[in-house]
Formats: sequence, C-alpha cells, structure tokens
Amino acid sequence: MISKILELLNTYKSYDPAAKSLWEIGLLYPGPKALLFHRLAHLLYKAQLFFLSRLVAEFSRWLTGIEIHPGAQIGKRLVIDHGMGVVIGETAEVGDDCIIFHGVTLGGLKFDPVKRHPTVGNKVLIGTGAKVLGPIHIGDGALIGANAVVIHDVPAGGTMLGPLAHRK
Repeated sequence: MISKILELLNTYKSYDPAAKSLWEIGLLYPGPKALLFHRLAHLLYKAQLFFLSRLVAEFSRWLTGIEIHPGAQIGKRLVIDHGMGVVIGETAEVGDDCIIFHGVTLGGLKFDPVKRHPTVGNKVLIGTGAKVLGPIHIGDGALIGANAVVIHDVPAGGTMLGPLAHRK
C-alpha cells in the first residue's frame, strides 16, 4: 500500500515542475487525496457496502472538489491536475498513466442501469473542461482538447478538438 502511494506521489512530482516535495503533494494536492479516498470507496462498493462507499466518496468530494463515483474503475498513476469540478461517473473506466485537468466530466447520457460512461485507455490526456459522454471508448494515447465535447469513440492516438469535438 505504501509503495502504491509513493508511486502515485512520484508520478505527480515527475509531472508537475511546481511540486517541491512528496509531502507537499500528499498533503496539499487534491488529486492524490481524491484517488486514495476513491480506492477505499471502491473497495466498499465492491463489498456491496453502498451507503458507506458513497459516504466516503461524498467526504472526498467535499474535501477535494473532485467527484469520483465509488463504482468507477481507475487505473494506476492517474494525475488529476488541480481537479476542482472533475466528475467521474459510476461505470467509467480510466486506464493507466492518464492526465485529467480540472472541470472534466466523464459522464453518461442515460439513467439506465447499464454501462453508460466512457472507457478511457492508457496514456490519455483530457484537457480542461472537456466533457466525455456516453459509453464510448477513448483509445490509448488520445488527446482531448480543452472544452471539447466528445460523444463518439476516439481511436488510439487520436485528437479531439472543439465544442462539437471532431477527429483531427
């Protein structure tokens, strides 16, 4: 457990030139705190302790401004930069080594109890304010521009730009 926390903090340190120490990142950055709370909430969710899992997630949202549903599946070394206003829905899946900026939504388009949130591959960067909606797939290494609205699959290595996002 300690090694995974150190791995996450070192990921932030290698990503952010403004970070001065692991202590600073661990205590003052909202992203690592939100991810640690999510790990606990997700364990409770998998144990079908839904109320407790949502309670942990609610506390995390209150503390960090980042809302990650306990059912969401989050990979390793996710960097949530600044984080305020990030929302990750229940059936969302995020791969390893991704970067998500503030104001991003990985949301659904329906309320049916099915897979309704995006699946994000590995090494994906999602820019500030982007909205990635529905049960779509974002391929490995894709780039989603700031404020893009993405409602279609994105191929590996693809770039999506604009308020009505289009392939580039």
